[in-house]
Amino acid sequence: MIVEAQITIDASKAAVWAATTDIANLAQLLSTVLRIEVVSRPATGLEGLKWKETRMPLGKEATVEKWITEAKENEYYTTRAEQGGFVFITTNRISGSDGNVTLTGIHETRPQSFAAKLKSLPMVFLKGVIKKAILQDLNDIKAAVERS
Repeated sequence: MIVEAQITIDASKAAVWAATTDIANLAQLLSTVLRIEVVSRPATGLEGLKWKETRMPLGKEATVEKWITEAKENEYYTTRAEQGGFVFITTNRISGSDGNVTLTGIHETRPQSFAAKLKSLPMVFLKGVIKKAILQDLNDIKAAVERS
């Protein structure tokens, strides 16, 4: 299942990139993130950066380990997380031009086991909830970047 949302930000691509890739400080930026614990950093760049992210989805605290699998500066980065028989792929993509930047959040859920495939059947009803969560993150980024 893939869920996507986007927002326009009145800022430079570099400012949006800086805000979205400051993983260690995401808890201060995103209202839905309770805490971030960086697990490992690559020698250079973003690829390989690994962290534990704690949120409170559906009223219950949940921590997942994420890592950046691919990144192209000022354009996009992709993360991966694995939990409960699922692989979660998230991409944050920056497009447009300075002053009119589009930030797109894409979340893909991939069940890996038969049990996960069964669990994923009712997830189609959660698409709206997932999109709302993506939009909340995007709006938090927009507010922070436009304030700066």
